[in-house]
Amino acid sequence: MTADSTVARRLLGIQLEALREKSGITMADAAASISIGKSTLWKIETGQPVRLNPVLLNHLCQLYGATPKSTKALLGLVDETKTRGWWHAFTDQIPKDFGLFVSLEDAATHMTSYQTTFLPGLLHTRDYRRALSWTEFPHKPSDETERLLDVGMKRQARLTSVRNPITLNVLIDESILRRMTGSTEVMAAQLRHLIDCGQLPNVSIRVVPSKVGTYRGMIVGSFVLLEFPPHPKADLTMSPVVYIQGFTGDLYLEKPVEVDHYRGACADIERLALNENASRALLLGIVKEYAR
Repeated sequence: MTADSTVARRLLGIQLEALREKSGITMADAAASISIGKSTLWKIETGQPVRLNPVLLNHLCQLYGATPKSTKALLGLVDETKTRGWWHAFTDQIPKDFGLFVSLEDAATHMTSYQTTFLPGLLHTRDYRRALSWTEFPHKPSDETERLLDVGMKRQARLTSVRNPITLNVLIDESILRRMTGSTEVMAAQLRHLIDCGQLPNVSIRVVPSKVGTYRGMIVGSFVLLEFPPHPKADLTMSPVVYIQGFTGDLYLEKPVEVDHYRGACADIERLALNENASRALLLGIVKEYAR
């Protein structure tokens, strides 16, 4: 995998932070050693857009006691930060926090999405997404809304890509299917689209039926687990990330213990979900209800 600029910055930051903490050097002392502000080093370690000076980063690696091999690999990531993904053409429309998700999604090879409120973006029809946009951004001009919809449609190309497909495992609460979004026509078309997407070999769609009652997933809430392919340099492979969308800011959880908690929650949800055939039958039944 050659990372896009956002993912490469994130990988670089994670590795530098790990080296610094292992060496026992504070962020303030590390920043002072290369004559930059502590806030600038924080931006580097958190993968924020900031100028990356290879000479200074090499000095940090030496300060942290990194091996020549690790140093070479980290400096190689600096070159990867110059790569630009397709979504950079839409940065004026993509919210800052969500822009990171789009770049991680594009780099991922496997994604598990559990949703309790709305359907996952990779499965939206344009009309369903438009109805959601009108609710989320009621004052956004129509032309900007349509441009944002273009981003969503372009993201979906991964589902049928021959060169770079993504494996998508979807778990959804039945209540989403019965919550009107847009109109009955919009919902019926959206559910038919779900059924069609479920036929793709790399897509699994399963529904947690209402009859199971209250279950752990409802307490955990919606989340997306992203997993990435091996990097040519094994020690730079991106670790799994759990994404949680929030009203005032999104969360990206990367610590192994955090990811393991969500894997456990996912296993619980999967035990309660209908299998793919039964989920498809339920979807067909609800489509008929909307068509009445």
